[in-house]
Amino acid sequence: MRSIVCESPRHLRLADAPTPEPRAGEALVRIHRVGVCGTDLHAFAGEQPFFDYPRVLGHELAGEVVSLPLDAPSDSPGPGDAVTIVPYLACGRCIACRRARPNCCVEIRVLGVHADGGLCEFLAVPATALVPAAGLGWDELALVECLSIGAHAVRRAAVEPGELSLVIGCGPIGLGVAQFAAAAGGRVIGLDVREPRLRFLEQLIDGAIGCLAGESAHAEIAALTDGDMPTVVFDATGHAASMAGALHYVAHGGRLVYVGLTRDAVSFVHPELHQREASLLASRNATRHDFETVVDGLVSGKVRASCMITHRSPFADVVRSFPAWADPASGVIKAIVDVG
Repeated sequence: MRSIVCESPRHLRLADAPTPEPRAGEALVRIHRVGVCGTDLHAFAGEQPFFDYPRVLGHELAGEVVSLPLDAPSDSPGPGDAVTIVPYLACGRCIACRRARPNCCVEIRVLGVHADGGLCEFLAVPATALVPAAGLGWDELALVECLSIGAHAVRRAAVEPGELSLVIGCGPIGLGVAQFAAAAGGRVIGLDVREPRLRFLEQLIDGAIGCLAGESAHAEIAALTDGDMPTVVFDATGHAASMAGALHYVAHGGRLVYVGLTRDAVSFVHPELHQREASLLASRNATRHDFETVVDGLVSGKVRASCMITHRSPFADVVRSFPAWADPASGVIKAIVDVG
């Protein structure tokens, strides 16, 4: 079996390893597609706060079930079935797990971050982590995890029909947030430093408006909202300065949701938060419910995935492709690895 190992910042290698032997409760999955996200690129660059080297990358996964454990749930997909995988391995015992929030488990282990991931040919995972495909193709299945981050953030924010959401950072995660905010009946404004991403947002979502970040952005968004400002602001940048400045876009009585992750401290002047009586929320990972919501959305056509794929690489070329994908000048929205 081959895998892609990130041994140290900016150092990947193609490695040989034995095919994993599933442990009790685990299924064996043959991986066909792997989506590459900001977490992978930040780990490659040495900027991921929860990451240890060496590590096999990859948590946006599409594969085919090879075998199941004897005690697999009765409704589990069977051998030969296409699946995506919930990559968040929770303890099931901590306060978060007991309250049905395994996405923020105290002892969480995320594939490709805390544990070796799926940028390999075969992967052993808990059978309970398998999510059936419902007829979706490999590319769509590989993007379910990415979109589930957005679905979870929108559910966490409780976006209402007609409500105006501002999405700061229109990369793959931000585009997922925007799609589910729109699917909830909300209106969407996107804010980004890259004009092509804004134009893509406008093409992806009917009625969405893209605004270029800069000195005039606040005034432009104020004009678009008749001075009210958005009642929900999602920051999907993972950039500390953006996350601190996002509060200035929030309407009085509104919510600010941090979807992106930074290693740096984030600070703002407290009266700005206080006078708004703003709710400050973090949105971490996703739950199985969010995965199932995404699958339903893709099947119904309410959300789209494959159109976000701008770059693709065969498995053997990943080591060469990664440095280019990590360069913002490459124009990557979503890269996909064809494992086989």
